[in-house]
Amino acid sequence: MNERIELLLRKINDLQDELHLEMAQLADKFRYTIEQRRVIFEHDVAAYHRRLRQNLWQFIRNIHLPILLVSPFIYALIIPLLMLDIFVTVYQTICFPIYGLKKVPREAFIVIDRHYLHYLNIFERFNCAYCGYANGLIAYAREVGARTESYWCPIKHARRIREAHSLYAGFEEYGDAEGYRARLKRLYGERSS
Repeated sequence: MNERIELLLRKINDLQDELHLEMAQLADKFRYTIEQRRVIFEHDVAAYHRRLRQNLWQFIRNIHLPILLVSPFIYALIIPLLMLDIFVTVYQTICFPIYGLKKVPREAFIVIDRHYLHYLNIFERFNCAYCGYANGLIAYAREVGARTESYWCPIKHARRIREAHSLYAGFEEYGDAEGYRARLKRLYGERSS
């Protein structure tokens, strides 16, 4: 990999670490801890949050009609999402050991923890769980796809792509035939000749 690209990737990783540290410090500000994946607010903070919760009737009354009318389209996505979840999980369970790829930990991407927020009513909690699942699942599927692409076709595109996945920077340059063949030889041995 190009030295300049390696330097930039290290800087990006350092910035991501700094961002995570900054976000962790907000836990102190909002007075919660995480114990065995469970979020626990200090008692007085949780009580204050409960007082801020909007009751369900009030919440429903304030929903704009167009939003209410399109909501079945949002919730209908659960069917293809569940199918995607099943197929991606089965795919990596069967294929990744054969490819020699490390499996993607599903739980690292699908995070559902907003139900610990006492200021959300039951409908808001449901929506937050749904969004956490849907967006986490897409990120999980993307990472499985990234690892698959790194095995089968680790070549960058000629055109710039927006928000490339986590492994893309390490792919061979577009047009670098020798680099590609050398990579295949490292991955597969003599079979690639």
